[in-house]
Amino acid sequence: MHAYRTHNCAALDADDAGETVRLSGWVHRKRDHGGVLFIDLRDHYGTTQIVADADSPALPTLEAVRVESVLTIDGTVKRRSEATVNPNLATGEIEVYARAVTVQSAAQELPLPVFGDAEYPEDIRLRYRFLDLRRERIHANIMLRSQVIASIRQRMIAQGFTEFQTPILTASSPEGARDYLVPSRVHPGKFYALPQAPQMFKQLLMVAGFDRYFQIAPCFRDEDARADRSPGEFYQLDFEMSFVTQEDVFAAIEPVLHGVFEEFADWQGRGRQVSALPFRRVPYRESMLRYGNDKPDLRNPILISDVSELFRGSGFGRFASIVESGDIVRAIPAPGTADKSRKFFDDMNSWAQGEGFAGLGYATRKGGLFGGPIANNHGPEGMQAIADALGLAPDDGVFFAAGKPAQAARLAGLARTRVGEQLGLIDPNRFEFCWIVDFPMFEYDEDAKRVDFSHNPFSMPQGELETLETKDPLDILAYQYDIVCNGVELSSGAIRNHRPEIMYRAFEIAGYSREDVDKNFAGMINAFKYGAPPHGGSAPGIDRMVMLLAGEPNIREVVLFPMNQRAEDLMMGAPSAVSLKQLRELNIRVTGEAAKDLDRAVDPKAG
Repeated sequence: MHAYRTHNCAALDADDAGETVRLSGWVHRKRDHGGVLFIDLRDHYGTTQIVADADSPALPTLEAVRVESVLTIDGTVKRRSEATVNPNLATGEIEVYARAVTVQSAAQELPLPVFGDAEYPEDIRLRYRFLDLRRERIHANIMLRSQVIASIRQRMIAQGFTEFQTPILTASSPEGARDYLVPSRVHPGKFYALPQAPQMFKQLLMVAGFDRYFQIAPCFRDEDARADRSPGEFYQLDFEMSFVTQEDVFAAIEPVLHGVFEEFADWQGRGRQVSALPFRRVPYRESMLRYGNDKPDLRNPILISDVSELFRGSGFGRFASIVESGDIVRAIPAPGTADKSRKFFDDMNSWAQGEGFAGLGYATRKGGLFGGPIANNHGPEGMQAIADALGLAPDDGVFFAAGKPAQAARLAGLARTRVGEQLGLIDPNRFEFCWIVDFPMFEYDEDAKRVDFSHNPFSMPQGELETLETKDPLDILAYQYDIVCNGVELSSGAIRNHRPEIMYRAFEIAGYSREDVDKNFAGMINAFKYGAPPHGGSAPGIDRMVMLLAGEPNIREVVLFPMNQRAEDLMMGAPSAVSLKQLRELNIRVTGEAAKDLDRAVDPKAG
């Protein structure tokens, strides 16, 4: 017999009754039924019920051990009575009568329970992540992540992509988020950077002639935590293709994403639906108008409309003056709210104020009759014109976001989501994908008072060099695109600008000289001077995909060892102080408060 197990804890069934077996695992739960002790023994695969009565030699030891102790049990498989069969357990038809037990590792009192779904503070969960990962939901999430990545790899290879690994130590880039810097010991005063993404390397692979590349790539960015991004590091499905148009990129990656989401749509019996191929294309400007952002949740049927002109010169002086000053009014339908009380509408206004806005106007409607101060001042004809423009039904109310264009548009987008959630309009059992296309190449930076890149400086402008030479920069569109699912941006991508003369001109419009480009992007611009194919790609986020498939609201729940919101690894104690010897080897001197902290770390008596 094997030293630790003849079966795993999910393997036994009624056909094994009468067999002598050996199982090893953790004590998941203990139940004492007056002289008969039941233990749920858990391993990676599942759970088996162990039973010991007064005649079992194992009983004294089993009574003494704490939950989460690691045991090896020798025993006999017995059928459960029909009344005690557990249909929710793979081993629910049997139990193992314990005849001998070995304690492989005794557990101390737990800082958080493994059994059950009770929520615990983040700092405790992260400090004892090895315990947190034993919990059924988190363990299942991590296994889902592994299965998703395996599926992605198979599907990418089937699409003709080849996996390559790009460098982790690279050069710092002035674009994007803050880099994580790594000091060089052999080059004093110089630093490597951890890659924010393999962007330049994957483009250089295309220049090198590899045609279709992919990688499950680790990326590092020194930025604040968000619900949909871990601080410090994350993983993405990075890919690039040569001799392709934007539609070619879509045609290559859509079957991969659609296939993965269909494969796991029924994970844990959830029976979710995935939007059909091809995914919908939504121009950026339409997305900003109709949905209030560039990552729309298409499960929400509410569409925003610009009703500014319908208030121009109207009886509602406040909105009329807003429009006359050049600002805007956006309308957000509230379907089927005739039965809602005034409190529902007032609560939405309070919510908007809590989000930092001046407020959210509204008009109620029941049986075709509008109510509320805005309706009373705007008049029946004016309100009917709004109802016709929005396609309102007789019992649909409407909210209004008014003010400066950027603020009003943002409030409208947030209100659309809020109303959809409050009215239960968002189907949790659907995955709705779309591409956001036709991003503007440039935008005006109000703070710097100049034109700058709006999205990706390395994308090809639509119309190429001629467009850069002849059009207003703010009217130029780029071959840039985002893939969005259920309101979550999975990635940005682009057809790349592979021609040096176009790149120099694009950067010139944004205020960069030819020398700036040559200095900051030397590796790529030099490579493009030796023959570069047209190419493009994208990089959907692995963590975000798994988060959606697992139905989790926070990305921390699908990452093995996440940091907290302050980018600290509480379990391993990172970041941590290092020794003076290490700093001297790297030619680094720490100053200020950090130096005092270092002194105290080296000598606790230091002041």
